[in-house]
Amino acid sequence: MRIAYLINRYPAASHSFIRREIEAIEAQGLDVVRYSVRPVDRSQLPDERDRAEHTKTTAILDSGAFALILSGLRHFLTAPGPSVRGLKAAFVHCPWTPSEIIRRSAYFVEAALLALRIRAGHIAHIHAHFGTNSATVARVASILSGVPYSFTVHGPDEFDAPYALDLAGKVRDSAFCVAISSYGRSQLMRWSAFEDWPKIKVVRCGVDASFLEHAEIVEPPRAPHLCTVARLSAQKGVPLLLYAAAKLNQRGRRFHLTIVGDGELRAEIQAIIEQHDLADSVLLAGLAASEEVIDHLQRSRAMVLPSFAEGLPVVIMEALALGRPVIASAIAGTPELVDDGCGWLIPAGSVDQLVEAMEAALEASPDQLSTMGKIGRGRVEKCHDAAKNGRALAALFCGGQH
Repeated sequence: MRIAYLINRYPAASHSFIRREIEAIEAQGLDVVRYSVRPVDRSQLPDERDRAEHTKTTAILDSGAFALILSGLRHFLTAPGPSVRGLKAAFVHCPWTPSEIIRRSAYFVEAALLALRIRAGHIAHIHAHFGTNSATVARVASILSGVPYSFTVHGPDEFDAPYALDLAGKVRDSAFCVAISSYGRSQLMRWSAFEDWPKIKVVRCGVDASFLEHAEIVEPPRAPHLCTVARLSAQKGVPLLLYAAAKLNQRGRRFHLTIVGDGELRAEIQAIIEQHDLADSVLLAGLAASEEVIDHLQRSRAMVLPSFAEGLPVVIMEALALGRPVIASAIAGTPELVDDGCGWLIPAGSVDQLVEAMEAALEASPDQLSTMGKIGRGRVEKCHDAAKNGRALAALFCGGQH
């Protein structure tokens, strides 16, 4: 059975969990054809496995405007009925501004080209990651090709704009829809018709067996090191983390915080570091390959992620799998994995309680940190095994129940 996987930008440093999912599905004997809506610059991928994945991925927009428009016209000439239905799906809840009309038209021609390739490639199912534009393109391609589709919702973006994204319509038209946490399922149920609730499945993101087998459980360091692995975006709350770091600094607390990741707020975050004289205590490490992330986590006493909005971050699973406790905001799916047995949950947006949690991690004994880490690793092994979750997805693609 051949499956088309569609993501807006793939591969990407922040999408290693999708690569692991694809590998787990292929291990079940399914053939996965990778599609990215937008092209990705291979030279910007820090991980060799992502660079290898890049060679297996077709970018739809690389086909050029002429091929895209021609694909749309071909569908209207040969299948006007599905084309009209597809166009309606692309334009549902459109605000009809010039920029949005162009964007929705692009979704249609992207889907038209994808539908042609799906038919030519004898693909039996389309699966999109994220309920945003990639799910829109998959939905329209499904209408045009007659091939069923599904999509995985991560949050929080989808839950910020459920009407504009037509989440209810996407769930209705899908063969099934995947949420990565029970919280995510509840939000999809909130915005979907009652009769579509059985379509909504929970399949959690996973850590692969090689990560669990080869990532050595290193004793937590006595050095006061903490680590954050996050995209530098508004959702992740990194400025709040820096304000907490400034308070620790004011108290004379010795610590070193490494921030792994990059994003649109990098300049603002660098300015906060300079404004609060944190250059000696905080390192902006930028993007890192998987091996480097593991090294940063292993050299830290705990991983900190004070997010304002989330799905269920894969980096929490990775930190716990390495035996590192986690400090995280008590939001979305995070409490399904983290509690006081393996970390510290804090109220989102509370700098004072973030400071308290960071101090607790800095003061904890290595034995206490090791005990918390073992509990966290056990939870990851039980609920976030990529191979087991890949089997669940493969069963859904093949028409089984999960």
